[in-house]
Amino acid sequence: MFDEVKDYYGKVLQSSGDLKTDACCTDTDMPDHLKLAMSKIHAEVASRYYGCGLVRPQKLEGMRILDLGSGSGRDCYILSQLVGEEGFVLGVDMTDEQLDVANKYIDYHTEAFGYKKPNIAFKKGYIEKLDELELEDNSFDIIVSNCVINLSPDKEAVLREAYRVLKPGGELYFSDVYSDRRVPENLVKDPVLYGECLSGALYWNDFLNLAKKCGFHDPRLVEDRPLAIDNAKIEKLIGHIDFYSATYRLFKLDALESACEDYGQSVVYKGTISHHEELFILDKHHAIEKGRHFPVCGNTWRMLQETRFNADFEFYGDMNKHFGIFADCGTTLPFDKSKSGSNSGNDNSGGSCC
Repeated sequence: MFDEVKDYYGKVLQSSGDLKTDACCTDTDMPDHLKLAMSKIHAEVASRYYGCGLVRPQKLEGMRILDLGSGSGRDCYILSQLVGEEGFVLGVDMTDEQLDVANKYIDYHTEAFGYKKPNIAFKKGYIEKLDELELEDNSFDIIVSNCVINLSPDKEAVLREAYRVLKPGGELYFSDVYSDRRVPENLVKDPVLYGECLSGALYWNDFLNLAKKCGFHDPRLVEDRPLAIDNAKIEKLIGHIDFYSATYRLFKLDALESACEDYGQSVVYKGTISHHEELFILDKHHAIEKGRHFPVCGNTWRMLQETRFNADFEFYGDMNKHFGIFADCGTTLPFDKSKSGSNSGNDNSGGSCC
């Protein structure tokens, strides 16, 4: 499918207006600081953007970030501003036309951001084969990807390589498209359905099992929404399957437990992360208010204590006494079917685990 995807994103699509569904254009409301960052992006870079909203994990200053399937570089250039001049962003893409646009504006954005030298680079390559780009083990703090992994014919290789190049305690934070059931093989081979980020979508439970197999033992859903297919021809072909745009964060932490185990622990958020002073959202079930004790499971404790977020929390308790499993830690469909119900957990004021 590599050649078909290259043709679709390099030749068939010339702007985001050429997309036939909303699967790959799910921008949500942006806070003011991101609107400002977005306003500095060159118009050609922005117009060749086909991703799912904007991937924006918290606390990025000084980080080394890898963008898988960076396309025209829009997200990379926004992240370039968020990591600051001391951070670094690398974009990897396989499509020449997209890379040409991204590379064309490196100097333009360096000047626009007021940097003395670029803190960004782009490489041509396959996200399944990062070893061929000589990317070293344990070399990135964060990996992002924006509606691209579903386009890969070897998703296991993508996750395996992501795990390899992440530093211990690092995370893969990405938006993508998922289905409520496995997509039939005859539809997977349809180039338009595949290019529109539909038929390459993973069945959600297959994704969770694959992530765990590759070392990401407790995938966390951050936000999701159902996708609309506003195209009669495509609806007729694949309308019997429900699709969701979802953002997950996967931490590289050894020996996470398979379920949300209760050890009587809690955390208190200090409110020290810029632009998230009052509320820290770890995932859909963990919206942690500043200054308030928030009960957490052992895995969540480690996701905060053994990562870049350590200094932003106070930690209470240990793992010496086990109280069983948190309620509602099951394997039902994790996504909200209603558009009004899809968010990142902001209405969750108590302590809970998924």
